Amino acid sequence: MRADARHVGVLVSLWRPQLNAARLGGEMMPIKIGEVEKLFRYPVKSMMGETLEVGNLGWHGLKGDRRLAFRRVDDRGGFPWLTASKLPELILFAPQREPAADTELPTHVRTPEGQVLSLFGQELATEIGHRHGSPVEMTHLNRGIFDEASISVIASATVAEVARLADQSSDVRRFRPNILIASTQSVPFEEDEWVGGVLSFGETNDGAAIAITNRDERCSMVNFDPDSARPAPEVLKAIVRARDNKAGVYGAVVRRGRVALGQPIFFEAAVDERGRQ
Repeated sequence: MRADARHVGVLVSLWRPQLNAARLGGEMMPIKIGEVEKLFRYPVKSMMGETLEVGNLGWHGLKGDRRLAFRRVDDRGGFPWLTASKLPELILFAPQREPAADTELPTHVRTPEGQVLSLFGQELATEIGHRHGSPVEMTHLNRGIFDEASISVIASATVAEVARLADQSSDVRRFRPNILIASTQSVPFEEDEWVGGVLSFGETNDGAAIAITNRDERCSMVNFDPDSARPAPEVLKAIVRARDNKAGVYGAVVRRGRVALGQPIFFEAAVDERGRQ
């Protein structure tokens, strides 16, 4: 076992007793694991994200998240969307709204050079197509355009640990999550322990909740500096070495509701018919 993997394994093992202590009468009781540290929404796939103070979780994820994407016109495959893995500078384009626009979707996009172009205008499509080297067109899907699942979650301790392993500054924007969690335990990669369980938001029983479905397998997106799009391959290499290329988790909404900064988050592990975790 590598030294870095041993380091993380010891930290994660510290989390398990907390889960076991929450068991009461053979059942798993919800325990507070932390709070919402940051919320992010990405209106246009692979473009710059926006921070939120409050968001609404619906059946198809965070309202307004990844509802738009550029489609590669000449692509006949099953995933025609243009992403930063093919055009890194796409992350430097910033979706914007007109001040009077009554919508959670953008109306314009600011280019890296500061030019503001209409979202569905031909000028923007031409600009992106020129940079990419082939034609593209803007597409809007009400249910979102996701790689794997509609909600992505990561803990700030994991972000910091990856930065340490890669010898890079810590920047959560590299991971493009919807929800950044400030966990009580502050254990790197503790999200792995949540797979199969449910995270609920707020003190009441009718708050938003997401089922954690699987670990987040990372791609070259984490290598790109959010402010310059310059690559740092050591970031992805660090995740591959330490955690088999997984960092953070994906989830599916099981109860709609509101999420907000500072909101407490509770975890409930799945149990089988014999009451075992």
